[in-house]
Amino acid sequence: MPKKPNMQDVGMFEYFVINYRWVLIILFLLPMTVCYDLYFYIRNTVMFYISKLDTRSHDAKVLAISKEIKDWATEGEATGQWAKLCTARPGWQAMSLRQGKYKKTSKNIDVNLHTILGIDEKNMTVRVEPMCTMGQITHQLLPLGYTLAILPELDDLTVGGLIVGCGVETSSHKYGLFQEICTSFELVQADGSIVMCSADRDPDLFYSVPWSYGTLGFLVSVEIKIVKAKPYVDLTYIPYSNKADALKKFSDESIAKTYDFVEALAYSPSEYVVMLGNMSDTAKAPMNSIGYWFKEWFFVYVKRMIKGKKEVRETIPIRDYYHRHSKSLFWEIQDIVPFGNNVIYRWLLGWTMPPKPALLKLTQTEGLRKLYEDHHIVQDMLVPIKDTSACLDVFDKEAYVYPIWLCPFKISSNATNGNNARKHVGFIKPLEGEAETMFVDIGVYGNPNVDTFHAKNTCRALEDCVRKMKGYQMMYADSYMTKEEFEEMFDHETYKKLRAKLPRCTTAFPEVYEKICRAARI
Repeated sequence: MPKKPNMQDVGMFEYFVINYRWVLIILFLLPMTVCYDLYFYIRNTVMFYISKLDTRSHDAKVLAISKEIKDWATEGEATGQWAKLCTARPGWQAMSLRQGKYKKTSKNIDVNLHTILGIDEKNMTVRVEPMCTMGQITHQLLPLGYTLAILPELDDLTVGGLIVGCGVETSSHKYGLFQEICTSFELVQADGSIVMCSADRDPDLFYSVPWSYGTLGFLVSVEIKIVKAKPYVDLTYIPYSNKADALKKFSDESIAKTYDFVEALAYSPSEYVVMLGNMSDTAKAPMNSIGYWFKEWFFVYVKRMIKGKKEVRETIPIRDYYHRHSKSLFWEIQDIVPFGNNVIYRWLLGWTMPPKPALLKLTQTEGLRKLYEDHHIVQDMLVPIKDTSACLDVFDKEAYVYPIWLCPFKISSNATNGNNARKHVGFIKPLEGEAETMFVDIGVYGNPNVDTFHAKNTCRALEDCVRKMKGYQMMYADSYMTKEEFEEMFDHETYKKLRAKLPRCTTAFPEVYEKICRAARI
């Protein structure tokens, strides 16, 4: 962690929370986490089986949302004052580190939708409500022999966040971003109307919902493609002590698509481990159930491959693989519970880990928030895979944070789809030339190790680099771009036309930039 303030700077309570946060976590947050998980597991299981018998509970909740919006419109017409609309979900419950200021001045609509509504085995889809989490989905789908084609790894990531924001995973080199596996969206619009959209039914709306950050309507259900799942992942770890060789292997395997899963972790400018995996019906190598509570953090385990200097192959249960980074929140937990990977701690309390990110945010003091803001970086930058090395060089110069997560994903061109031109999902700019371009998500999470780090200036430098490479910044993180720079990075043409056309949309919702820019966040 960076240098911490003394007691005179922040006061006794804040000093204790900043320097001894692990005490609060062990005594309070971990027990709360266990209760939180148990409650949601029971509730979600019950709701799943109720929804199989009766879908009216979902319809009733959607009608209640529609009524709230219509009441807002009636009040606005009577008073001439129109507060912007947003969900009532508290900012501390979101996975993003920041809490939106706009929630304090907006009309909060209760969109409390957590249920898996049904599985269509004939059409190979699952219909879910937007606050369903990845952990919830794997609990329900895997025992039935199914999975999402793209399943982002942290348990608490929600379907809605992965759509109106962005989602990527190690199968994305084959399937694209998370929104690419969605086949339809149900929304409540700013006039209270309930609409369904798909590639064939209102395609402009369907292709504009991803990345829109809730500025076109309230997402209330999603239909997502599923695929057959196998019980294991046959995973090969390939260590490298040379950046060029590691990135070549990573790029070649991503483009070849021979493997179901491709991922790399960088531990220094020259130390990498490339991981290649395939689903498997049988254990083809020694079994390693990495999901057990007493197992060491995955990123620590992988790092040891570098010292061994040889390929390692093993079999991992598929759910353990999907959530391999959950226990340590990638590697963020090492700064929160520094001794959390100690073998004694793992055996005694590993089953309670990790503390819920929502609870960590809820108990975050202003001093701690400022400390992280000034001395911590959390960014996912999406750049063409050919520019990976150059982008990593900029990250080294500006922040020098390790480990770094590398995850490939494809972006398809505007190839024709039947009689209609295929439209890009989200704000992706039209591609030229190749049928598809392979990109990489560069995930940087941790404390910078350069004396020149400055939260705003460093982020600006990274944004400039990514924009010049015709890449994208994930919108959940801090953005210091001007509106002009933001619109240079993302394609807004269809989105703006749609907002002008949709009923009462511009009155009800701000533009995306107004929700994600640094000024709109605490």
